[in-house]
Formats: sequence, structure tokens, C-alpha cells
Amino acid sequence: MKFIVSSTELLKGLMEISKAIPAKSALPILENFLFDLTGNILVVTASDSEITLRTEIEVDSTEAEGRIAVPARHIIELLKELPDQPVRIEVTSDSSIECRWSSGNSVLPFFPAEDYPEIKGTSEDAEKLSFKADKLAEGIGKTIYAAADDQIRPFMNGIFFDFDKDSTTLVASDSHKLICYTTPDAKAPEKCSFILHKKPASVLKSVITKDVENVEIAFDSSTVVFTIGKTTMVCRLIVGKYPKYRDVIPQNNSSILKIDRALLLNTVRRVSVCCNKGTNHIKISLKPGSIEITAQDLGFSIAAYEKIECDYNGDEMAIGFKSNFLSEILANMSCETVVMKFADPRRAALIVPSEEDAQSDNVCGILMPILVQ
Repeated sequence: MKFIVSSTELLKGLMEISKAIPAKSALPILENFLFDLTGNILVVTASDSEITLRTEIEVDSTEAEGRIAVPARHIIELLKELPDQPVRIEVTSDSSIECRWSSGNSVLPFFPAEDYPEIKGTSEDAEKLSFKADKLAEGIGKTIYAAADDQIRPFMNGIFFDFDKDSTTLVASDSHKLICYTTPDAKAPEKCSFILHKKPASVLKSVITKDVENVEIAFDSSTVVFTIGKTTMVCRLIVGKYPKYRDVIPQNNSSILKIDRALLLNTVRRVSVCCNKGTNHIKISLKPGSIEITAQDLGFSIAAYEKIECDYNGDEMAIGFKSNFLSEILANMSCETVVMKFADPRRAALIVPSEEDAQSDNVCGILMPILVQ
């Protein structure tokens, strides 16, 4: 292998996929990038066996093709210290490569490409569809925080992608809260779905850049492949059946609270400073025209109270929530006005954007209450 490439372009490509390099692996070969040079295209692969990222980098010239595994940490640290300039990378012995630049050179070890595990993609009958890149990143960002850490029910530890003929819904839940993000900018010929673990979902969001218009998705029963421009991500899916989330969305909550989202969020944050740090409980007392939010920690003899005006149409009631759950939902919505719909203090509350903001924020949240005195 022998080629010349821009140090900046090589570093940019390596940084994009370095998120898949494990800090420490049972397979030491995975602590390396796999370089595969054919013609003037260098394909670089990084993997931790669960997530694989692959990107294409165009080199300036190629004198000899080849495949080798290069230590990830060493080559990234070297490239970070170089100004933008051509770098010649050449295999000089059976176990080392030389990186030469205008004023110096460095010798690094390499390992046989044959030692790198084979990365399998999807089967021939995989489902294929396209997702608008900005909507996919937005959907992940607005749902991932609600995914669970459940060892007994691993299918709850990811985002459920529910594709339909006219829209797609991303769902995440930890049984205390459930978040749905719906967009018409991704459709499937037939209804289909998969569950993506929250770790690869987070990596996927980070590799979606603003210059990418669409993300191509192909998946079968165990694997999904995302194609983002010149970068490809391959990862395993969570096997399991996701609960029927639509069945738990309240349909007849008749007590309606309409309030400025930022005002409610800031009030909850202020009052929750004085809530019990073990329970994070706050109490919301609803009355026509106003709500009162209170919190207390009897162990430290602290308490907080705030009353704010609002548009509330419903029965007077007092309902409790975990303040951190309510804050998370409100913080991850972008609408100006939020609507909370209640049935009674024992049933889940539905949180949605107001009708005026519904087109710009297609998120709804379901939050379970807690018993209050």
C-alpha cells in the first residue's frame, strides 16, 4: 500500500467514524482502523463488533493498493498535530508503515487485514427506505432520553422505529414516560418496524451532518444499515416485540391546561430545587385561571411554592410528578405553548404542543403521575 492524501481530509474522515472504536476490546484488532485502498478511494472501517462505521476518502494519488489495520489512537493523534498538507502513507516492512510529510516522518505499526472480523450487512430481502436526514436527527434527539435501562426487558432500551405508508413514528419509553415523534417525511411501502438501541442511535445522530439531505435505511430481522452520504453505519437491532404504544396514549383526558412552555419549564426547575432529591416529587394544583407548583423536603426543612397564571379548563385537582421527568419532556419540545391534558390524579397526563405549534413540533409525551398528599 502506498498513497498520498490530504492530512485534513484523512483526519476528518477518521474522526467521523472514530466513535465506533472501543477504548478497550476483547479483540485488540478492533482498536485499529481497517484501511482498504482501491484506486483513488480509501475505504476506512471502525467497529466495536456492535456498531460499525465505514467511510470513503478520496486520496490524491495511489501507487500501490492494499488492505491493512492501523492503530486508531496513534494515527489520529499524529494527524491532529499536522497542518493541512499532503501526507504519504507507505507500507515499508511486514509490520510497519511510514507517514511522511513535508518536514518529517513517523513510523507506525500495522496488522494484517485478515485479522479484522468480517462485517456482515443485511440480507437480500431487507426492507429499504429513505429518511430525511434533519428529521431523523431531530426525531432521535427528541426521543432518546426517554429510552430505558432495563435488563429484564431489553427491547425497552432503544428507539422503536414504526414505519407506515403515510408517516413514521419514533417511540421511546421507560414505563414512567413515553415520547412519540411523528413525521410525514419518511414513509414505507408497507408497514414495518425495528428497535434501535439508544447507543447506536446516539452515534447515528452525531454522524448526520447538515450537508446530508437523506439517510438511506436497509434492515432485516437482526441488522440495520444506514447510509449517510459517504459514511455507512452497520449495527445490530434489538430483538423483541415493542409494546403497543398507541394503546396507552390517553384519548379522553378532558381537563385541559394551556400554558407557555418556557414559563412552565422554568417554574418547575425553580421549585424542584427544594424537592426531595431521592424522589424528585413536585405537586401541581390546578384551578381555573392558575396553577400552583410546590415541593418540599421535610428532612432538610426546605420547601418552595410558585403560582402562575394559565388557561385551565377542567376540574380542580392536585397531581404529582417527578420533576426531572416533566422537565425533560418540556425541555425537549420546541413549541411556544404546551397543552397538558388530565383525567384524574391517578391517570397518565398527555403533553402535546398547542394546535398553533403542532406543525412545527410533532412530539407528544405521556407522563405517569405519582401519589401526593
